[in-house]
Amino acid sequence: MPGFASYQDSVDFMYTQLPMYHNIGKIAYKEDIDNTLKLLEKLGNPHLNRKWIHVAGTNGKGSVSSMLSATLSQHGYKTGLYTSPHLLDFRERIRIDGVCISEATVLSFVNLVYDDILVIQPSFFEITVALAFYHFNKENIDIGIIEVGLGGRLDSTNVITPILSVITNISYDHTDMLGNTLTLIASEKAGIVKSGIPLAIGPMVQEPRNVIHRIAKERASKVYETIPVDRGFERSLSLKGDYQKENIQTFSNALEALKDLYFPIKRSLVINALSSINQLTGLRGRWEIADSFPLVIADIAHNEQGVRAVVEQLACVLLEKQTWLFEQSVAGNRLVGESKIHFVWGMVSDKDRASILALLPLDGVYYFCKPSVLRGYDAEKLSGEAHLLGLQGKAFGSVVEALRSAYSAASLQDIIYIGGSTFVVADALPWIDAK
Repeated sequence: MPGFASYQDSVDFMYTQLPMYHNIGKIAYKEDIDNTLKLLEKLGNPHLNRKWIHVAGTNGKGSVSSMLSATLSQHGYKTGLYTSPHLLDFRERIRIDGVCISEATVLSFVNLVYDDILVIQPSFFEITVALAFYHFNKENIDIGIIEVGLGGRLDSTNVITPILSVITNISYDHTDMLGNTLTLIASEKAGIVKSGIPLAIGPMVQEPRNVIHRIAKERASKVYETIPVDRGFERSLSLKGDYQKENIQTFSNALEALKDLYFPIKRSLVINALSSINQLTGLRGRWEIADSFPLVIADIAHNEQGVRAVVEQLACVLLEKQTWLFEQSVAGNRLVGESKIHFVWGMVSDKDRASILALLPLDGVYYFCKPSVLRGYDAEKLSGEAHLLGLQGKAFGSVVEALRSAYSAASLQDIIYIGGSTFVVADALPWIDAK
């Protein structure tokens, strides 16, 4: 046992000594859950002692997990929430009733399992999963919401038998690990479906839906879908991305399953939870409005389906601004020029950049940058690839440098969109918060 003296030392150990997917990508992905089980066994198997809701899917996992967490907390349940990756602080990954795990708990945990880590050689993600279960069990939570990291069947979180499984949607992402067809991806995601355990699923195309229904039938798992959405829930939801319409449907399906599991759900408490979800869970980076003049939007969409959704919503916002400017000019107000969208855009190296870049508007102004993770894709190369598709812009040395330039160039009626990767948003938010 090394006896790390500080929280930062313990986190640095996890970051630098072990494979970490968000830094190095595929080579950190483990195709089994053995290491997680070994580490949990050393801790007394804390994952066996609590009620869990397990959430998988391509997009929307974090939003749906946060909706469920906020709702259960509002109903008086001591609720754990495990999500990944974090944006600003490692401790965001593990919360109880919205409160991050303490630095002291992280430090004591790493010291506790240090010798076991040297023997088992778990990955960064496997350690964080074990830490989450250890913390939730130690704090005697009533229920925990556990978001899958990647896939489902072989994900480190898939060591639990939940009371409810949730799959948000299925689309193309991580195809090098999960398969290059929706059928294969759906089979991996549906690996969280357990025998006799109810399953709530979100809107998705027919191909993956058929796979999930087949697996659910084989495992005698009742499927909840297309439950009518309470319009009060839609109106009260503080998350304003258009794609949240799908997530609120998934949430409604899960809520119906919880009612059948004898959770006494009250409509007023659900509305309170959804209207205060950011404060109750710490969720950020989902169509987050960071400034008004110019309008600054940060969103973590990073695959084809997610980017398509935000580009469509940006087009609607731009049209609204253009219409307002026209009306002001007709009224004789002295406003000049047209609204433009400035994209502070970066990506990681293992994404299908060509397909995603092809979705971006040609009339945008682009500030290409590399997020500060090892997987971050070189800004100059990204700029070159974008230029071949007709996107005009410059490369910058960092996300903050690109963001500063966008702020300098944008007029008050313009839009600045920050995205392309979760890690671009993570780099941008501290500068925005300080500003």
